[in-house]
Amino acid sequence: MQRFRARWLLPIAAAPIPDGALLVDDAGNIIQVGADEVIPIPPDAAAVDLGDAVLLPGLVNTHSHLELTGFAGKVNEASFLDWIAGVIRIKSGRSEQEFFDAACDGVRLMWRSGVTTVCDTGSTGAVIAALDHLGASGIYHHEVFGAHPDQCQPAMRQFEADLNRLARHAVGRVGLGVSPHAPYTVSGALYAASADLARAHGVPMAVHVAEPAGEGQLLREFEGIFAEDFKRRGIPRPAPEGDSPIKYLERHRVLSDRTLCIHVIDVDEADADVMARHGVAVAHCPRSNRFHHHADAPIRRYLDRNLRVGLGTDSEISVDPPDLIAEAREARRLARWSASETLRALTLGGAEAIERDAETGSLTPGKRADLVAIRVTETNDPEEAVLAAGPGQVAGTWLAGRQVHHAG
Repeated sequence: MQRFRARWLLPIAAAPIPDGALLVDDAGNIIQVGADEVIPIPPDAAAVDLGDAVLLPGLVNTHSHLELTGFAGKVNEASFLDWIAGVIRIKSGRSEQEFFDAACDGVRLMWRSGVTTVCDTGSTGAVIAALDHLGASGIYHHEVFGAHPDQCQPAMRQFEADLNRLARHAVGRVGLGVSPHAPYTVSGALYAASADLARAHGVPMAVHVAEPAGEGQLLREFEGIFAEDFKRRGIPRPAPEGDSPIKYLERHRVLSDRTLCIHVIDVDEADADVMARHGVAVAHCPRSNRFHHHADAPIRRYLDRNLRVGLGTDSEISVDPPDLIAEAREARRLARWSASETLRALTLGGAEAIERDAETGSLTPGKRADLVAIRVTETNDPEEAVLAAGPGQVAGTWLAGRQVHHAG
């Protein structure tokens, strides 16, 4: 058993608690949360006194690419299509062991910045192996690609073989999902087939959608940078005239309450209504959106429709260093959130978006003791102090009561 005490507790699902404490049982579950003076001191409990720190639930990163850890600064092409080609190029030079080591480094980097649960997408399978190896918490969505309809059947055969191979790592708090990559890399037939597979196995989906402007041009008018690439490669027009990226996914049965839509920048009111009708969740990555596309997602459209919204760092090739609290500061500006609303998006909101809110996201008895302690100076506003913090202020991170990061 452990007893944590801090100058401030931020339960997220309840008001901040000055001079707070919580008890954690031997299984890593929260037993009690409250003021220090009312939480008992069991004689067998290990005392963890955090001093002038704020203790809050571990952060939830709803979109990462941890297999790309170590590639920061190595792809600098201005065109998004050329940037993608650059990522493919550098990935081709990395071995399976190097991807695994990079993914482990990425998980530890998340812990150092206060993130206890990740929702990752990738093509190598290294991240789910790393999550399993480190006893971490997260969901890995395996990607499938194939822009030409003729690629659908061979792509699905390989995809199912990959998923069967990776499923052995989906143990403990590690989950496996499906990720047909994006409308400019996945045909309608492949979208439908992968969505059917996800439903048949009861696993979640994550999709990059409505991200670069050329994606919408490809689908609506068959014009622009991606359409030119399709024509050059002999790939037929993917959608009827006028289809938006969101409509394209709806047409192929991809959207549901188990679908996480990543980035979703190019979305109008009608598209947002479609998203709401299907109850999708959103992974909002404001710094990556601005870096790649010089654009902001219409986050208020999603919030006004009560969509589940979490925050993501994307890869360190896009934004370096990955810092979820920095993403939260940008998201706050765009969404016009209060400090408490922003902290909720960092924790419980992200957990809801990836279906992990029953076990994490708030300091609530019965949930796992996923915790982060952030050093602050004396303050009467702990929420603002946390949102102003940098990764260097993370004093410690715990996953189900097990300390996975300690800053000296």
